[in-house]
This record gives sequence, C-alpha cells and structure tokens, in this order.
Amino acid sequence: MDISDIKATITLHNGVKMPYLGLGVYKAEDGKEVKNAIHYALEAGYRLIDTAAFYDNEEGVGTAISSSNIPREDIFVTSKLWIDDQGKENTRKAFENSLKKLGFEYLDLYLIHWPVPGKFLESWKVLQKLYEDGKVKAIGVSNCLQHHLESIKDLGGIQPMVLQNEFHPKLIQQELIDYCRKNAIQYQAWSPLMRGEILDHKILKDLAEEHKKTIAQIVLRWDLEKGVASIPKSVHKDRIIENANIFDFELSPDDIQKIDALENHTRTGAHPDKFMEYFRKKGVIV
Repeated sequence: MDISDIKATITLHNGVKMPYLGLGVYKAEDGKEVKNAIHYALEAGYRLIDTAAFYDNEEGVGTAISSSNIPREDIFVTSKLWIDDQGKENTRKAFENSLKKLGFEYLDLYLIHWPVPGKFLESWKVLQKLYEDGKVKAIGVSNCLQHHLESIKDLGGIQPMVLQNEFHPKLIQQELIDYCRKNAIQYQAWSPLMRGEILDHKILKDLAEEHKKTIAQIVLRWDLEKGVASIPKSVHKDRIIENANIFDFELSPDDIQKIDALENHTRTGAHPDKFMEYFRKKGVIV
C-alpha cells in the first residue's frame, strides 16, 4: 500500500477504499470533547473516524462530521455492534440506532465488536444483509482470532473486509496478520500505542532519536509499513497532529525487525476467547 500521504487509502476486497490512518474516539466524551477532536483531525487531513455504540459518543461524532465543511462521502465512518446487542433479533435494531444517533443514511464500515459465542454468527448474517441492502459499504469484525474467522468462512456469503484487533509492538500476532492477508481481510490496529505503555521503551527511543521523530510516530509508521491500518485515539490537538506527521520518513527493514522483536503477547484489553468474563468482572455486562 502507498503510505506517502494521510489521505491515501487501502482498497478492501470489495473495492471500497478505506484510509489507512484514522482517529479513534474511544473514551472521548460525547459533546464538546469528541466534536473538537474530530474537527482537529479533519483539519489535519484525517478522513477516517472510528466510533462504536459502546463508546456512547455517536451523536457527537455525527454532529462533528455534519458540521464540518467536508462532504459526508469523503469521510470514512466506522461503528460497531456491542456485546448486548448481538443475535438475530437485535442486530439490525442496534445498527439502525447507531445510524440514527450519527444522523447518517449509511455507514462506511460496521464491525461486530466482540465475537459473542452463540450469537456473533447470527449477527454476521444480519451484517451480510445490511451490506447487500446498501446500508453499509463494508463489514467486518473486531477482536477475533483465526477460528472465529474460519467459522464465518464456513457460513459462506460475504466475508469480512476488515479485522480490527489490539495491535502494537508487544502484540503482533503475525500468523493472524498473514492469515488475513491470504484471505483478503485488511488488518486494523486498535490501541496501536499500547495505551501509552510502549512510549518509554529504549529501542523505540533510540529509533525515534535516529529518525528525529517521536516514539508514537515511529510506532504508527511501523504499523503502516507492516500493512496494518491504524486508528490511534486522542482528544488533544497537538497529539492528533503529531500522530499524522508520519509520511516524511521510512523505517528500514532492520528497524522493523527490531520493533517486531519486542513482541511478548502482552494485551491491554481482553483476550478474544475470554472477553465475557473480563467484561463481567468490570461490571460492563451482566
């Protein structure tokens, strides 16, 4: 993929073009905070905004995009189906509720947020129908492993265009990336900066000094050079601009190898096979 400009795109397997760098708005407060973050991002050249029903800020996201001077069709918007909304009966209703909150007639990408056992395949069938009906331009899943993707493949029909997973130098899962590449599924990173925990690593500091960049910029450039789209989240103007300033340098194969070697399978979020217990303990679901 061409990673020379923030407005350049990846072509998904159905022909839809998706920006490879976007703004994540997890934990951005609905209202002024998320609206300002999106305005900062759009001014800096971002054209992908990633939200979710669970984030409880879809209304602010929609308002910010609608009030910008950029046509809706030029902004790629993602939202996600939450755990409690999965299953045959609830999925379409949840999708329509997200559209209503955003104030849009369609979504660019809709993802199943977590693969709820016994429900996510039924939800996938509904996403396939939403796609066929033209309500969403691309569909995919989040927080899935190969066996989840295989179960979707066994269903037949439209297959995921995107897999959005936790991805950073300490959680690469190269075999899963390779599987996605083989099956024309675009890998996308959430928590690419490991919620800030990666920003004091010596190897990354050394690379940042060598390239005269910040550690965050080194990591985000590494994402893209590995063929992984990325949605770093921030509500701060200077950080949003900084995260986009990654198109005037390249990492060498040796640089990439050094970063790859940091993997130790550390997660900042739930494991895709154990997330129900994880969220119950946090009181997020019952």
